[in-house]
Amino acid sequence: MAEEESSPLLSSTSTNKTSSTSHERTVNTKRSVTNESTPLLSSSSNTARYNGEAEEQDQDEAISAEPRPSDTTASQPTKKSRRWPSFIAMGILGILIIVIIVLAFIVPEAVQEYAQQAAVIEPTNLALESITTNGVRARIQADFHLDGSRVANDHVRRVGKATTWVAYQLESQETKVDVRLPEYNNLLLGSAVVPPLVVNLREGDVTKFDFVADIIPGDVEGIRIIANEWLEGRLEKLRLNGEADLNIKSGVIPLGTHTVSESLVFEANKIPAIPQYNITRFNVEDGPMEGSMLADVSLSAFNEYPVELDIPELAFDILVPGCAISDPTILVAEAATKEVHVKPRSDVELDVKAVIRELPESLTSACPDSSSSPLDNLLRQYMHGEPATFFVRGSRHPDGDTPKWVADILSSVTLPVPFPGRSLDGLIRNFSLTDTHFTLPDPFADPDDPDSNPKVSGNILVTAGLPSEMNFGIEVTNIRATADVLYKSKTMGKLNIREWQHANSTKVEGKGDEEATLKIQSQVIDAPLNITDSDVFSEVIQALLFGGQTVRLRVKALVDIKVQTTLGNLILKEVPAEGKIPVKPLPKGSVGSIDPKVGSLRVLDTTSDSITLQALINVTNPTPYTAHVPYMNVHILGNDTVLGSATVENLDITKGPNSNILVTAKWNPQMGGAHGRKIGRDLVSQYLSGWNTSVTVKAHRDSIPGQRILCKALSRFNMTFAAPKLDLPGDTPDEKSHFIRDATFHFFSSTATFTLVSPLHYNTLYLDFVNATALYNHTDPIGQITYDLPFSAPPGESQTPRLPVEWSIGSVGYDAVRRAIGGKLKLDAHANVDVRLGNWQESLWYQGRGIGASVQL
Repeated sequence: MAEEESSPLLSSTSTNKTSSTSHERTVNTKRSVTNESTPLLSSSSNTARYNGEAEEQDQDEAISAEPRPSDTTASQPTKKSRRWPSFIAMGILGILIIVIIVLAFIVPEAVQEYAQQAAVIEPTNLALESITTNGVRARIQADFHLDGSRVANDHVRRVGKATTWVAYQLESQETKVDVRLPEYNNLLLGSAVVPPLVVNLREGDVTKFDFVADIIPGDVEGIRIIANEWLEGRLEKLRLNGEADLNIKSGVIPLGTHTVSESLVFEANKIPAIPQYNITRFNVEDGPMEGSMLADVSLSAFNEYPVELDIPELAFDILVPGCAISDPTILVAEAATKEVHVKPRSDVELDVKAVIRELPESLTSACPDSSSSPLDNLLRQYMHGEPATFFVRGSRHPDGDTPKWVADILSSVTLPVPFPGRSLDGLIRNFSLTDTHFTLPDPFADPDDPDSNPKVSGNILVTAGLPSEMNFGIEVTNIRATADVLYKSKTMGKLNIREWQHANSTKVEGKGDEEATLKIQSQVIDAPLNITDSDVFSEVIQALLFGGQTVRLRVKALVDIKVQTTLGNLILKEVPAEGKIPVKPLPKGSVGSIDPKVGSLRVLDTTSDSITLQALINVTNPTPYTAHVPYMNVHILGNDTVLGSATVENLDITKGPNSNILVTAKWNPQMGGAHGRKIGRDLVSQYLSGWNTSVTVKAHRDSIPGQRILCKALSRFNMTFAAPKLDLPGDTPDEKSHFIRDATFHFFSSTATFTLVSPLHYNTLYLDFVNATALYNHTDPIGQITYDLPFSAPPGESQTPRLPVEWSIGSVGYDAVRRAIGGKLKLDAHANVDVRLGNWQESLWYQGRGIGASVQL
């Protein structure tokens, strides 16, 4: 602000020693961001970052008194090291002017107070003309005048005006000023040689200063201590003490040589903060030497001060944090800057070239009690859009043109530099899974075992965009991921690929303005899929069974990627990715295409109410998917009544025909309640009679032990298909026979024998009672058989004993049999049969049609 810039720079209190003078002043005037407490270089909101975003800046926000590494933006250490000459030069100038005025008069106390309040110094320009082997040569330009209206005491103002009107001018000889740090063991901060100065003392007269001063840095340790306390936020105020032997005169009257001492106190909010900057260009490419990379960075900042200087080429070390704050930083790169000319109140462009050589082991090794290395932590911050903190330190071995004192100062200070992160959301453009294979949970696995969850196998295809700044060779060797699987924005489960999966990648160059992409392929084997919402899973199954369209599952994943670069193998952890897994629906009529067929049956156990048996079944898988089933139990239903159960173990389902699937089934109609046995009896009777019967298979809550959520979802669906056909001995592909293969009637003995075909391959079936009627032309009775002596039906074909026949004499059927003596005819049979198999007994009915019968005398 104009009012603040014209206020006195210094006020002092003097005491003469020979005549010795000591002055102390505290600078603590509140100012806005645009006053002298602002950075030497502040950001320009119109300058675009390298990622295309503009720097946001709040012009109303004051600079914090304690800068924090996470809140500050980076600056060049070279510019920071040049600010101290500015303060020293301005302080020296103020000290000299006030002391000249005070010591010149007979009434020093009044004149001292007048000088403190009326003196106004307005810096107009500071330029570092050159850097010498010992320090810098600075050109200082400023305006000085006395303003009596600023003096509160009328008496002091009158005395001061009168005295300065009489004296008019004061002149000093060439003077050397030492600036020390009294609170740091009086360390020498720097020295300056100021040429002779002439000051106009009359109020309103403006003295324009334009002179060159040689500024020589003092003890490097003092500069390092101040810089570190400032960077760590521990510097609440800074006290500087200037001392000089001042030789002055007024006109031709010499006023002698006086040793003077002046103290200045800078509050923390008056010490310039680290300048803000924009990164306008950032590029990384492979280096000319094996195992190296080159980084090319351009920075832009705004110098809002009237300061001009030339920054020579400088070298720096780039370091990153270790595992803990107390650990030493790790050197990762060596950087150099080109010569930069800084103009007053203008943008400053800085180009930085860095060489990254082989990464040190301390950077890539896992930290104690952690699986992450310092490099992992750094990359995680960057990839999640958070500022990653680097440290910049002047090189201890600079180029030959860099003065030793500059190298000593820069190498003694380590500056934290927040590097803006770049969120990698959207970096992975596509994440898909094809050739899917499913594995159901193992019911005998421990709850924490991955085998206790369903598993998915398939081919992963990932398409990742390569940022334009990445121009180095990169190859993906392994990937792993954790992902949420969603359907219609609702989470169905979690996919956990814990183990590293081998991968390969291919770089695809972009066309035009498009960025390059990286295609990554990997085969995933048995990745656990934990179903967390049975309702959503049920929706997916319903869509697959009845939707007729591809079901697209959405995947939100965090992917770990192992990459191979010229610097070695790196791991990018938790890269966000989104994609879709297309799941093809079951083809129309696929349930009917399963076409189950029973190859053989073996009875394992029987009770009075149940039969436990094993069967080899052939089915067709009409879907494009394969599956492995460690264990699963389902209910078998008829007319919505549970009649039994079936179990499969270690089952592998492939595409197309699947043969000899071992199924263990238990026929137990009692599971269906009071009506279960009747429904079961009718179902078996219809099946044996060759009717078109169907059975329903349905999961229940214990189908897969320990998987209640999955079972709950599966139990909402059932599959109904035709009862499997039995392969009976003597059957041909074109013709399937009945259980009664043929019959022979003996006319004169009134008996009949039947050829039976048992579906059991290892067990004998017994018929304890038979009550049957033979029909001709479906309705005309031929005769009736009643037989109550048990007989057996062993595996394969067998002949019954001669069963007595009571002819229906006079009927059309009887006449047909008599005419067919010596020949054959087709007849039907209706029978009620008591069957026994081990301990199991049941009364069944049978209706057979088109049975071939021979008639003999």
